[in-house]
Amino acid sequence: MKQFLFALALIGCVCTAKAQDTTSTPSKGDYFDGLTRPLTFNRMIPPYALEVTFSKTVHIIFPSAIRYVDLGSADLLAAKADGAENVLRVKAALRDFSKESNLAVITEDGAYYTFNVKYADEPVKLSIEMTDFIHDGEAVNRPNNAQEIYMRELGSESPLLVKLIMKSIYKNDDREIKHIGSKRFGIQHTLKGIYTHNGLLYFHLQLKNSSNVPFDVDYITFKIVDKKVAKRTAIQEQVIVPLRAHNNLTLVGGKKTERAVFTLPKFTIPDDKHLIIELNEKEGGRHQSFVVENADLVRAKIINELKVK
Repeated sequence: MKQFLFALALIGCVCTAKAQDTTSTPSKGDYFDGLTRPLTFNRMIPPYALEVTFSKTVHIIFPSAIRYVDLGSADLLAAKADGAENVLRVKAALRDFSKESNLAVITEDGAYYTFNVKYADEPVKLSIEMTDFIHDGEAVNRPNNAQEIYMRELGSESPLLVKLIMKSIYKNDDREIKHIGSKRFGIQHTLKGIYTHNGLLYFHLQLKNSSNVPFDVDYITFKIVDKKVAKRTAIQEQVIVPLRAHNNLTLVGGKKTERAVFTLPKFTIPDDKHLIIELNEKEGGRHQSFVVENADLVRAKIINELKVK
């Protein structure tokens, strides 16, 4: 008899537990067990609303190259547009998915974007341009002390600050160096200044085309080479790859002048070597090159303030 009553009680407990499970409501994220500090809404980065469909592609243009994309579910498809680093293609993987999903993007300038994504038969916004801005907490409803996303290659420097420094150097257009450059075939390539901030170097270059023939830039290289190389001896080269570029030169028209700013990792030049900056013309022969010594490099100007509008 006691065993029978115990079995009935056990069945009752199981039924009660099942009833409680079926009537439970989804968590709102407000209550946790133990000592937990809640995340308030002023800590949240509000997402943008994005509609996608199956038969059309939504293109999102970001102000900088895309470094990271995360999709909330398999209902979405996303990829960078062919040949473009800052354009993301998004569409639905199946027709009329019912549950809302999300999308997150991190760009090269350290900005973070988040979207809540829903399905729509005919999305109104098929081409979207994300504004390039320095956020203010009160103006855009984001935390005033929101962290920028840091990139491994820039070390402890904020990608946003690197971008602002390059813009500042380009806008101010000062000529700190007056003795380094090359001039051939109506093309003058000069180094206007070397700057430093927080372990990074900034090179300000100018290309002046005095001829009537446009100059198509193939590539610009920064490499450390031996000053004197004996015959039949292999040339030792160390290529310094730029981390960022502002107004990266691709074409300089006839009778035109263009400038560019490159961000490079910190380096020094041994006594028996020097830095060569080479500029090559695409399908042409008006190549330019000049030498930078270690004495010029160590006199790099320290950036103390920015002037950007």
